[in-house]
Amino acid sequence: MREDRLAVTHLGEDQSQYLNAVVPPVFMNSLHIFDSLESYAAHGENEAYVYGRAANPTVNILEEKVAALEQGCRGIAFSSGMAAASAAILAVCRAGSHIICMRDVYQPVKNILNNYFIPRMGMSVSYWDGTDMDVLEGMIQDNTDMILLESPATFVFTVTDIAKTAKIARAHGIRTYIDNTFCTPLFQKPLTMGIDIVMHTMSKYIGGHSDIIGGILVVKDENLGKYLKETVRALFGGILGPMEAWLGIRGLRTLQVRVEEHQRTAMAVAQYLEKHPKVEKVYYTGLASHPQAELIQRQQTGHTGLMSFVLKEAPEKAAETVNRLKVFEIGCSWGGFESLALCPLIHYSQEELEFLNLHAHDSGLIRIHCGLEGADVLIEDLEQALQER
Repeated sequence: MREDRLAVTHLGEDQSQYLNAVVPPVFMNSLHIFDSLESYAAHGENEAYVYGRAANPTVNILEEKVAALEQGCRGIAFSSGMAAASAAILAVCRAGSHIICMRDVYQPVKNILNNYFIPRMGMSVSYWDGTDMDVLEGMIQDNTDMILLESPATFVFTVTDIAKTAKIARAHGIRTYIDNTFCTPLFQKPLTMGIDIVMHTMSKYIGGHSDIIGGILVVKDENLGKYLKETVRALFGGILGPMEAWLGIRGLRTLQVRVEEHQRTAMAVAQYLEKHPKVEKVYYTGLASHPQAELIQRQQTGHTGLMSFVLKEAPEKAAETVNRLKVFEIGCSWGGFESLALCPLIHYSQEELEFLNLHAHDSGLIRIHCGLEGADVLIEDLEQALQER
């Protein structure tokens, strides 16, 4: 949309403030100076920049752009996606809070819930499949303060009905959080569906070049945004660095053209895999065969480049296939220029698979990210890896 294009190219930038340079500089300074003690004393009233732990001009430009893309009132950038996710929980919850969390959210989020917030802060967590709204309602307790979502979720790309979940949460006074990294702010806008906090991991599509670690939250409640920025981030010290913010701004410039190319390539690859005689199942939100295709069409406007598939052969054959890939590289992340492949469930126990509503055969699931090499190149690479040996 027009507003998105203007946000990534011009919003938040005032060239007259930096010698009419077409690109904003990297403000590497740790502090800002003042003309007088009186102006220093009044900095809180006019939101002047003072110290880099609290705010930075380069970081602020990035925050304004992403907030506009998500149609929120404030963006708050952090040193990593996990720093952002943890800050959201700390801002909303307290000792003894109950959290409802989708089963297949990003594993480190579950790790911090299970290994820190539960044992150290006395919180409790109920894990939900993300689809059954009656079950969700039944999980709500008097002390439920937050619902954590990721949609589409990783591995098999389960989608939750964002608007329905947000409506249920609002009726009970519960805050909602969603990881929107897969879709980017261009292809899904959860705040417009009632979500309270949206998170993006900047190492993925926002950065786009596999050279940033960062995270950003966007909210539509000004008081919540102010608390996240001035209390949680400023006092815990998790602000994004100015160099990373500048790289994030650079990534936003080409976000639309990149994700559209990722999507075109991924659709061609998914359709190729779906027809391949050795492939049992393809999980990609752009395919009509996705079991939640109707819901996806309602709340997403695009699909980006991440998918997974399962072979008809024994799970151990999946690792052999991945090892034969030549263009796809083996790595844990996604969202950059490069194509990546991984068998993320290969060492999962039966219990861990069942927790995700998966079966033993699914341990051979292959997750791939389709980069910018082109569909013909990637299909050729998959074809040679899937051939009989």
